[in-house]
Amino acid sequence: MGAQVELDVVDMRLLRALQEDARMSNRELAARAGIATSTCSDRLARLRDAGVMCGSAVRIEPSAVGRPLEAMLAVRVHPHRRPLVDPFVQHVLALPETRHLYHLTGPDDFLIHVTVTDAADLQRLVLDELTARDEVVMVHTHLIFHQWRGGPLLPPGAEG
Repeated sequence: MGAQVELDVVDMRLLRALQEDARMSNRELAARAGIATSTCSDRLARLRDAGVMCGSAVRIEPSAVGRPLEAMLAVRVHPHRRPLVDPFVQHVLALPETRHLYHLTGPDDFLIHVTVTDAADLQRLVLDELTARDEVVMVHTHLIFHQWRGGPLLPPGAEG
């Protein structure tokens, strides 16, 4: 992890606006932040270079691409050692169903957010891709009925 970057009120406005709509033009973004368009471009470049903004992506609606069922899979591996963990992580990340993978503390070792076509596809994923692996000793499946996104990610106490 990198060092924390000092952000001012203008930076916060830019970050908030981009997290609400990343397709906003530089001109509109500059107007929302109260700065010139050239200053806006420079600020965005600085935020990228400092590692505050990393990448840009489009969020896809899973049901629109034939994956309407979402689940969280809590997975326990044994033994929990790097020679087994690293290949497991690579395997899970290579699965087209994987949206997010988290390495955890506590009774579960991993939490995998997946999108699948239906219950049979979810069963296939669990049985053929996860529990078939020797290091996987348990998978708990939690269906996702609905999800909400939180607000923009800003530093603690940011007023932006």
